[in-house]
Amino acid sequence: MGRIILVLFATAAFFETPLHYTCHRATTPIRIDGKLDDTAWKTAPWTGDFVDIQGAGHPTPRFRTRAKMLWDDRYFYVAAELAEPHVWATLTEHDSVIFRDNDFEVFLNPSGDSLNYFEFEMNALNTGWDLFLSKPYRQGGTADNSWEIPGLLTAVHIEGTLNDPRDRDRGWTVEIAFPWAAFASRAPVRRPSAGDVWRVNFSRVEWLTDIVGGKYVKVPGKPEDNWVWSPQGLIDMHVPEHWGYVRFAR
Repeated sequence: MGRIILVLFATAAFFETPLHYTCHRATTPIRIDGKLDDTAWKTAPWTGDFVDIQGAGHPTPRFRTRAKMLWDDRYFYVAAELAEPHVWATLTEHDSVIFRDNDFEVFLNPSGDSLNYFEFEMNALNTGWDLFLSKPYRQGGTADNSWEIPGLLTAVHIEGTLNDPRDRDRGWTVEIAFPWAAFASRAPVRRPSAGDVWRVNFSRVEWLTDIVGGKYVKVPGKPEDNWVWSPQGLIDMHVPEHWGYVRFAR
């Protein structure tokens, strides 16, 4: 029975088709304040709404998530909008295991060969975790938490009140500016030219919570939800060959 389940699982993953996005150059400056109101963002297309990490046939996420991207000579920009009626976060130390909170995650594989890829996670407190993997965990890869992103810019804007269950929030938005030079300490990454393609994906981890004693508490025994831009076909973000394709354009 175990072997049959494994085969069916692998087959389901095989049929997930990676999505595509055209990332245009920013034509005006972007201020990283989390608000997404800069002129440049107004012309950048949104991705489709995020789906369950396993893709087709699985429940539609309870809350909407979408992202958009831009680039210029200095940065790769990522913005995301996360609908959320109760925005909360607890982790304040850099390089904490951020997905223990609700979070937003970015995965970047500049070479497109599933090797030498980068991960960044952040929560609604704007606490980040940056790590590098030379290869996926299933191939014996290990997370290099010593990788840092010099010059990284991030910001969060909350439409509501953080960690206050007495009201209903609209959600939170994030802005991230990854400096091109930040990747060179781990892999031969250069600023892309128009027409270049990177493998990219985004993930949102969302926990079910109750309100206990005026605080948000995770529902015991309930696993987190994983919602993504380009479906993985299985519950594992570390399968870079299933990530989306981002083509840089003028």
